[in-house]
Amino acid sequence: MNWKRIKQNQRELSTMKNEARLRENIKGKRILYLATKNSDYIRVSQEIDMAKELGKSVEVIAFPDKKYLTRILKVYAKLLATDIKQYDVVIVGFMAQMILPVFMWKLRKKVIITDFFISIYDTLVFDRKKLKENSLPAKVCKWIDKLTIKESTYLVSDTKTHGQYFVEELGAKIDKIYVCYLKADKKIYYPRVLEKPEQYRDQYLVLYFGSILPVQGVDIVMETIKSMENVKDVHFIIIGPIGEKIEKANTDNVTYINWLPQEKLAEYIAFSDLCLAGHFSNTVNKARRTIPGKAYIYQAMGKKMILGDSPANRELFREDKDFLFVSLGCSQELRKGILVEASRWRNDKNE
Repeated sequence: MNWKRIKQNQRELSTMKNEARLRENIKGKRILYLATKNSDYIRVSQEIDMAKELGKSVEVIAFPDKKYLTRILKVYAKLLATDIKQYDVVIVGFMAQMILPVFMWKLRKKVIITDFFISIYDTLVFDRKKLKENSLPAKVCKWIDKLTIKESTYLVSDTKTHGQYFVEELGAKIDKIYVCYLKADKKIYYPRVLEKPEQYRDQYLVLYFGSILPVQGVDIVMETIKSMENVKDVHFIIIGPIGEKIEKANTDNVTYINWLPQEKLAEYIAFSDLCLAGHFSNTVNKARRTIPGKAYIYQAMGKKMILGDSPANRELFREDKDFLFVSLGCSQELRKGILVEASRWRNDKNE
């Protein structure tokens, strides 16, 4: 193990600014907030709430339309008609790469804070595997990422580990990065006790929800479900659009739900015994650099969870009775962790 490199990384990571420093930087400012994502998206709503709490004034340009292209075009039209002189700070939220390279002529003289939550190069090449690493389209994506970073006064990253990647791969300046962890909407996700539905009353319920992306490692969850087919009192609930993306576990110990509104999702989380957070993939490097949004939700609801053992998850969580870690890509460890917790549930039930 390269301890010299590890210590160097630790020193570098310590120079990243935290959320408190970001809050100081926008306090009392006239803020323009831009995003091509709908305003109720967890990261966008978190930033809008912060801006409204601290800013002298806040103008939000974001739209709820279902089609992404429609939202982008509406943002472009609104931004073209906006007088930038009246703002001190421009915060660019979700997918800044779709805004900054197009509108730098209009925004360049302002302090620009970019939430660099997603690298399109990393996402399309290594996460979704839509482009080959050295192909021309991949190089264009990387150039757009770098241009967006270059034109930003400051960057916001979701973890220190992810910020370090942006420094090493995309040339970001480490002392210009703010680290702001996600937060669950506590108006929806809060601790509560709910009885299990009748059909699950005598079963240990294990819940997973997500958008079923490669980084999440849902294939590991499916392998685990298949391996536990004969454990009759453990039942899995999987919420998300699996479709044809992945080979489903077609066993009797799992219930699939394609989608739930957030309020209903919170109820399912509340009556489940154990929640799977992840990320579990060991083939997508982003799994090591990001904390799954569901982990913040489970934490806000006071739920016991299993996390992938990654540097990003270790930034916030420490292993104890509520936070269990398993090696990435290892369905055997995930199975073992679930069985241990199910055994404790049985013992408690029989006391």
